[in-house]
Amino acid sequence: MKISIDARGANLYNGTGIGTYTENLIRELLEIDKNNSYLLFWVGDNYEKFKRPNSKIILTARKHGGFYENYYFPNFINKYNIDLHHIPQNGIGYCENYSNNCVVTIHDLIPYVLPETTGRGYLEKFLRKMPSIVSNAKGILTVSEYSKKDILKFFNHIPEDKIFVTPLAANSTFKPMNKNHCQKLIHDRFNFNNPYILYIGGFSPRKNARELILAFNDIYKDLKEPYTLVLAGSIKDEGAKLVELKETLPSKDSIIFTGFIEDSLLPILYNGSEAFVYPSLYEGFGLPPLEAMSCKTPVITSNATSIPEVTGDACILINPYNREELKNQLVNLLNNEDLKLELADKGYKRSLEFSWKETARKTLDAYIKISQM
Repeated sequence: MKISIDARGANLYNGTGIGTYTENLIRELLEIDKNNSYLLFWVGDNYEKFKRPNSKIILTARKHGGFYENYYFPNFINKYNIDLHHIPQNGIGYCENYSNNCVVTIHDLIPYVLPETTGRGYLEKFLRKMPSIVSNAKGILTVSEYSKKDILKFFNHIPEDKIFVTPLAANSTFKPMNKNHCQKLIHDRFNFNNPYILYIGGFSPRKNARELILAFNDIYKDLKEPYTLVLAGSIKDEGAKLVELKETLPSKDSIIFTGFIEDSLLPILYNGSEAFVYPSLYEGFGLPPLEAMSCKTPVITSNATSIPEVTGDACILINPYNREELKNQLVNLLNNEDLKLELADKGYKRSLEFSWKETARKTLDAYIKISQM
């Protein structure tokens, strides 16, 4: 079978869930599959690592996406007699000019479920294009059973056997490291000395970081020792509002916003923290809790949407709409060393059930079934 993949997301969305998914999926597919051939549409550098006897790299540019999607890609797909074309970024870029079978990965339906948390431009594009994408794609991949249910809920004319669940995984860089060494590196980098609680992610309202800040402000004096709340991620419009909020709080000197964090520092941040807290309202999969568990860091996260699928009973699950519950569990965990150790161990064992190789295997199985439909 000849398979083409719109691999541009590996660079265009670098540092996001879609970018991580695209890069890891392609790498593992090329490792496990020597029978099929792959045509990869790429943008930017770093493509040498994907060169194999059964792969071909087609370079594109960052600009003029519509030209590539509507004309350039279909021409190459026809020229090379591609059997299956895969669009990993929520189907965005799907073109009706494709004469072959097309498979799309739909990670979540946030614009349908929480439209107020989505940028207007993306929201309008997503809502306009998604009905056609879902209807016309030969097959749909998604990252959790919860996301599959959402797709079937909003597009109830789609047959269930058209949708394949291919869970994600944490990168191999997320692994247990020397905690004291990691703490020292983070203390030196950000100029503080306390043990710390960690949040990593965006600051969209659906991530619910505001509730974490307010909960921490309410309980920081109730902890057995002083803690710092560290919030890592690029500070844009919504993040700037949270920085302003922090400055109004009594706990402001115990709250740090790091700004953008390079990939190499993320495992160190996780390993150095006493707990990772992720009170998100909605996730198609939710990689950060899994990354934290892979580093043997105890986790408090939401009992909502797909997250319990990922964590199982290896963390503390809270109602993200209940601040009192979050406060109580923060105090419960941070004041209990035995519980920290128990959750660190359970979380790590749970994380070993996920791998990008397994994601690739399930994706390849889906390719084969979709091509036979």
